[in-house]
Amino acid sequence: MRLTRKRWTICTIGLLLIFYKTKERARTNEHQEAQLTSENELSTSRLLANGSEKVLRKNLPTFLQDTQEGWKVNATLVGLIRKDILHFLDAERDVSVIKSSFKPGDTIHYVLDRRRTLNVSHALHSLLPEVSPLKNKRFKTCAVVGNSGVLLNSGCGKEIDSHDFVIRCNLAPLAEYAEDVGLRSDFTTMNPSVIQRVYGGLLNDTVRERFVQRLRLLNDSVLWIPAFMVKGGEKHVEGVNELILKRKLPVHMAYPSLRLVHAVRGYWLTNKVNIKRPSTGLLMYTLATRFCDEIHLYGFWPFPKDASGNLVKYHYYDMLKYRYFSNASPHRMPLEFKTLKTLHSKGALKLTTSKCRSA
Repeated sequence: MRLTRKRWTICTIGLLLIFYKTKERARTNEHQEAQLTSENELSTSRLLANGSEKVLRKNLPTFLQDTQEGWKVNATLVGLIRKDILHFLDAERDVSVIKSSFKPGDTIHYVLDRRRTLNVSHALHSLLPEVSPLKNKRFKTCAVVGNSGVLLNSGCGKEIDSHDFVIRCNLAPLAEYAEDVGLRSDFTTMNPSVIQRVYGGLLNDTVRERFVQRLRLLNDSVLWIPAFMVKGGEKHVEGVNELILKRKLPVHMAYPSLRLVHAVRGYWLTNKVNIKRPSTGLLMYTLATRFCDEIHLYGFWPFPKDASGNLVKYHYYDMLKYRYFSNASPHRMPLEFKTLKTLHSKGALKLTTSKCRSA
């Protein structure tokens, strides 16, 4: 009986000690977090805003305010963010696989569906760059141009084109919207789905020619195709590659590394931004931190109305509908926007969401 009581006493004391240590550790962590959030400390994680879509709805008026007044770049913070991101990825290497990475016939597992594979074709391999398209690149100012309808009537075209390097998303049309979106393209992304949705799968001469003319406008710049994400777009990727080779089109191809999406997501998750999959816009901003001293974002606006309550198209160039807060979407664009707005307010980037001053 005494032995039983003794054991019980020892167990109780042990549990109390564990509880005490846990509480102490929690207090220590809270203290460390408080230090990180001190105004005297610069940390990426303290600047990034997390929250649910429910909270975003509640705070929506905050994000509808103009973002241009009084903005100034914070070079120190830009450098810290670059250094932080380099712990997860290096845009110079991860922006594209290179020719020496594979040989024709190699089998690749899809990034977002590891059970499925594709084989590296001769056409794909011949278009892989010899070295990274961003090798040893550095620019004073960069523009990352999203495709929100908020760009319509913005008059931002000249300002966008004035930057040292311009990144555009999903091969959006430019010529007929040049006054608002500009014409310059140094780096253009294109999801394989664009081929089916916009260019009818390149199944007839008319759409093929329209696609060829669009690629000619890239004028010897980089076309970035996420070819290894999910199964389903490989025939479109192969069709584009063969067309580029056959027509000898003036583009430099790039295909993101197999680790890029997971590395970018890991960076943002570590900084408490709980995204399921980064959007193309967020991917491009993250990559741009590696080689741009000052990043300006245009056409990022994941809300159905602008600051004046006017309806905003999802894309400036079509009538595609999108449910920004849908849980079915792989992206969390309102949450991404909230994060980018926070970084804007700290001078890490400039987010333009209204008319440009030259307009």
